[in-house]
Amino acid sequence: MSRKVTIKDIARELNTTISTVSRALNDSPLISIQTKALVKKKAAEMGYRPNSIARQLRDGRSRTLGLLVPRINRAFFANVIHGVESIAKQQGYQLLICQSNDSVEEEEEAIKTLREQKVAGIIVSRASDAIHDDFYQEILDDGIPLVMFDRVAKSLNVNQVINANEKGSYLAVKHLIQQGYQKILHFGGPLSINVYQERYAGYVKALAEAHIPLDESLVFRTVLTQEEGQKCMKQILGRALSFDAIAAASDFSALGAYLELEKTGLSIPEQVGLVGFANESFTELIGMSSVEQYSVDMGMTSAKLLLEEIEGREKDAPQMHRQMVIVPKLVVRRSSQKGNERG
Repeated sequence: MSRKVTIKDIARELNTTISTVSRALNDSPLISIQTKALVKKKAAEMGYRPNSIARQLRDGRSRTLGLLVPRINRAFFANVIHGVESIAKQQGYQLLICQSNDSVEEEEEAIKTLREQKVAGIIVSRASDAIHDDFYQEILDDGIPLVMFDRVAKSLNVNQVINANEKGSYLAVKHLIQQGYQKILHFGGPLSINVYQERYAGYVKALAEAHIPLDESLVFRTVLTQEEGQKCMKQILGRALSFDAIAAASDFSALGAYLELEKTGLSIPEQVGLVGFANESFTELIGMSSVEQYSVDMGMTSAKLLLEEIEGREKDAPQMHRQMVIVPKLVVRRSSQKGNERG
């Protein structure tokens, strides 16, 4: 699919500014008749198609923001939604929420729906099986403001809000080591997604700092759901693999491991230590240690960045995309407190 022509392309061809091209195409009285004619001629030659969404932004008619999350029924994403909505309402915007069910096909369909609804801007966290960024680049080429959070595409020049995932994972594994655990499993996700790359990196860093050799036989990819965690734990126990702790990149995979360990009678934390990631609501109920990601703050920050970009475009202000990093905290509970912590 050929890339769509943007006003930036036209400006480059005419050696002028984006704002001049934009004003000329919209018959601004600030632009001369000759310049308008030149810009419109070049736009026609290049096959430029006007962006109706951008026009709505200028006219102030679109007051809806689009939000796409992998799964609505996760406390982490529910809290992000709450944070986004609280800021959107303050500024007079409504929120249109979609979920991808962690499927890239459903993600693309949801993005199509949001574009058809002519939302003023989009906030998104990618599906776990996303492998390319083509349809997000199309959004940018159409001039639609876009903010990515948590699971982001680092190749795209957009505003991003992320956690310091490596630090969170490092704190979790370091804590397990300080408690006396040495053979620590890692339940991770696909390395094509930034958050799972970073959580794996934190796991590796903590082991290296403690002079514990990395054993890849203790690392399991794409173990993110409760079902996957339970199935993986059952297989591990069947193989009699030697381990004494689990550092999971997801609370749900940690929950699956927890349930399977309980079935076998293995004692938590005396025989197996366990730490999850995201601090879902159930972790407190079962006494599971986890990494708090401050998801409400992540949602509020994402909304603020999107609204700033929308306002900046309405004023033809230069776009400065930023990456905001939210620092997580390890919440220690019974599942990882073996009782012999070393400094």
